[in-house]
Amino acid sequence: MKNYFYRLLTITLLSSLLLIPVLVKGDIIEIENPLQADTFEELIMAIVDILFTLALVIAPLMIIIAGFYFVTAAGNPDQINTAKKIILWALIGLLIVLCAKGIIGLFYEVFELSP
Repeated sequence: MKNYFYRLLTITLLSSLLLIPVLVKGDIIEIENPLQADTFEELIMAIVDILFTLALVIAPLMIIIAGFYFVTAAGNPDQINTAKKIILWALIGLLIVLCAKGIIGLFYEVFELSP
């Protein structure tokens, strides 16, 4: 019985919180589009640009981290192998992101679309 009361109270509070803006203002609430994308194509391009920028920041950081692994390895083969793997996968990830951006540009050129 106690559990039922808490569930009912939670549902009542949440539903009243959702209705407060409607009751206070009395008209439709407009939420501004944070990406400024009007079409699905623009949304995809915005996401690709964000991921591209993120990859350009993360890849050099991973290479720097791998450099610290090399410097602090002190002859430990496991740590050296870990550093090599970090560099390899950072470069592979950066290559994939660069190729993806290039493939999208090629797609626009082939189909004569404007980005």
